[in-house]
Amino acid sequence: MSDVTDATTAKRAPTPDDALRMADAQAKGPVLAADGTPLKRSLNRALRMQKMRALMLIAPLLIFVLLTFIAPIADMLFRSVENDIVSNTLPRTTVALADWDPDSSEVPGDAVFKALYEDMFIAQEGKTHTVLGGRLNYELTGMSSLFRKSGRKVEDMGEVYQDQFEDLNAYWKDGENWNKMMGSDSWLEDMATWDPATGDRQPRFEIREGIEEILPETAAKFRVFANFVQNVDEDNLAKEDPWALVYSALYDDLSGTSEAQLSGYAGPGAAELAEAAAAVGTFETVDYKAAFDDIDKDWLTPEVWETIRINSPKLTSGYFLNAIDMQRTVDGVEMRPENQQLYLKLFWRTLVMSLTITASCILLGYPVAWLLANLPARTANLLMILVLLPFWTSLLVRTSAWKVMLQQQGVINDTLVWLGLVDTANRLVLINNQTGTIIAMTHILLPFMILPLYSVMQTIPPSYLRAAKSLGATNWTAFWRVYFPQSVPGIGAGSILVFILAIGYYITPEIVGGTSGTFISNRIAYHISQSLNWGLAAALGSILLAAVLLLYYAYDKIVGIDNVKLGG
Repeated sequence: MSDVTDATTAKRAPTPDDALRMADAQAKGPVLAADGTPLKRSLNRALRMQKMRALMLIAPLLIFVLLTFIAPIADMLFRSVENDIVSNTLPRTTVALADWDPDSSEVPGDAVFKALYEDMFIAQEGKTHTVLGGRLNYELTGMSSLFRKSGRKVEDMGEVYQDQFEDLNAYWKDGENWNKMMGSDSWLEDMATWDPATGDRQPRFEIREGIEEILPETAAKFRVFANFVQNVDEDNLAKEDPWALVYSALYDDLSGTSEAQLSGYAGPGAAELAEAAAAVGTFETVDYKAAFDDIDKDWLTPEVWETIRINSPKLTSGYFLNAIDMQRTVDGVEMRPENQQLYLKLFWRTLVMSLTITASCILLGYPVAWLLANLPARTANLLMILVLLPFWTSLLVRTSAWKVMLQQQGVINDTLVWLGLVDTANRLVLINNQTGTIIAMTHILLPFMILPLYSVMQTIPPSYLRAAKSLGATNWTAFWRVYFPQSVPGIGAGSILVFILAIGYYITPEIVGGTSGTFISNRIAYHISQSLNWGLAAALGSILLAAVLLLYYAYDKIVGIDNVKLGG
């Protein structure tokens, strides 16, 4: 009987009970996709693939933005605090200078001057002392010439010892003898088989085992010399004589090396070293402090050493302090003298003039945008061409044209004199001041205000004004209570656009602004292209960026960035 029942059930159509039983069976296990995998895992995989495809589509744009926008800003922020040139160029001096008390009003001791000699010698070989002097000249006037002069004469100090060693024994005149004494046997073998004509890189210098224990300073300085010859000058080390710095280091080592220490060395130059060790007690010595004093009296000025000490950390706030007219002194951070304060005034001028230009663009652009939005299409299109026409003309040409028009013998003054509004002897001064900058920049940035306003005004139905008038409103009331509030998003969009463009402009203020109409951006451009003070330029740019972001944040809190529209 059961067999008959099962057969009957198999042949009949599905019932709701069958659906419930199947749902119960599926609820007990995972829902599977068509390929047999769990449906949840299959959906997640599909979503991941969809996101990957979307990411691949935007990847070129993302990489472009990172390379052309984010990376330059990050580099600018880093340059505004970077300051490793002092510690990299004067590593021994900055370490020795850490123990100096700037409050003592005395210059550092002999150890610091000796460290300065060693650092300056190496720096002048690499021509980095002039770069360092230029950097410190931003902090103290005269540092550039001081380092340049010292770099030319510092070698004379080491030659005092070099001449005495060479007079003692001709062995010390030959660079090949130095290589045999300081270089390892394996390196000497490699150098003997190396042929410069093949174009192969010369074998890297290796110090002789044991020589560093008895001549530590000489080994260190010879390493620097060998590295410079091989990797910077790319010359043949076998044909180069050591620097005078190596001879002064040899004197220091032999002065502090006992006869017992030298007796344990039996390598190349052992006899000559023993001879020199016995003779160095009679050598003429160098008073490094007096030698630098002979080069320039400024080396005995505590202010010079304080400048080096303050700027020795690898990261500095000095650029930002300079950017707000402050400086670091022995007594701490303080404002610069009033006759040296410049940047705060420029920041304030830039902010005020940018707001003035934005307000001028609103006053001039609003009526034009209203006409474009309410005139017949044919007339509006003709006017739109006139609005867009400045975009087809070079910025430099437009600015230069204003320079011609605004001068005292220019078109505007001639017209005013012809109309009798201005006397010939009292022509208006419209150029090389703030007035000229505001006029020229308002003209240049006006289209950036008109276009957002026009796109928003086009979306305002004319029926709203007719309805307001039909309810008894005057023309002014209808405009102020109905039309103007709907155009505010366009004012917001245009204001942001014009203000951000204005605050960073430098070409137009440079041409028509003179001394009283320039912006902070002109000073940034000067430091980048002329004074080459990139750190200060980066600090000024960072402050300008922070100010713009702060104003943008305030605008968002007061007006709401969501209320800004470009149309639609």
